[in-house]
Amino acid sequence: MFAGTLTRNVETAAAQYTGMIHSTRFDIAIQLEARAKMSERSPDFDVTAVNKSGRKVRIGTAWNETGNTSGNPYISMQIDVGLGPFRVNAVQTKEARAAQSGEFEIIPLVSNGLMKSGSISGELTAMDADNAFTGYIANMMFDLEFMLIENSYKTEETHPDYRIEVSSPRGTPIRVGSAWMAKSSRTGNDYLSLLINTPDGDLRVNAVQNEEQRGGQTFSIIPFIDSGEQPQDAGTGLSLVA
Repeated sequence: MFAGTLTRNVETAAAQYTGMIHSTRFDIAIQLEARAKMSERSPDFDVTAVNKSGRKVRIGTAWNETGNTSGNPYISMQIDVGLGPFRVNAVQTKEARAAQSGEFEIIPLVSNGLMKSGSISGELTAMDADNAFTGYIANMMFDLEFMLIENSYKTEETHPDYRIEVSSPRGTPIRVGSAWMAKSSRTGNDYLSLLINTPDGDLRVNAVQNEEQRGGQTFSIIPFIDSGEQPQDAGTGLSLVA
């Protein structure tokens, strides 16, 4: 079960809402930051928190909603802190609505629907030399900095374009995954498909550019969405050449 509070901030604040969410396993400070909507049902907010390394990470998404029967506004949130996704709603009491207060109470939402985790944050930046990238991927449970190094063993179209490497405590390169250059058949935009072995297991993510990033050197890492556009053998990316 979950509990918590959410408070609407002044309009000039970077985060539109701040709050706390609690369970028997954690107490986490959260923020809701407005995000650009791609469609009517796109999330209105990113839910962010600070992990153990002090890095701000996205742990979920949130929507402005209106109750079908009551007509009262509330906020629906899908959150994952590394223990599996869960759903909660932020609602106002009758007294809070009457006082036009910005105070909300977070309550659990019971749902039998399947949910995809939105708990990954990350960034990828093209380096000026050696056709390489540097980046990080993080959630509330791990924080991994890595490099993409060109795969000199590539001989087949389906082989990865890059190997993903991290450094051991003594600076030894360790391969933890593979990456493929790809092009969206829907938008025609270039992106990278990554398969990474994280402390939570093998993870599929995409590195994409939004409108502001397009044409630059920075990519945002987002959770994998199966659109049928992934490279054919992306699931075998931890072998030497594939």
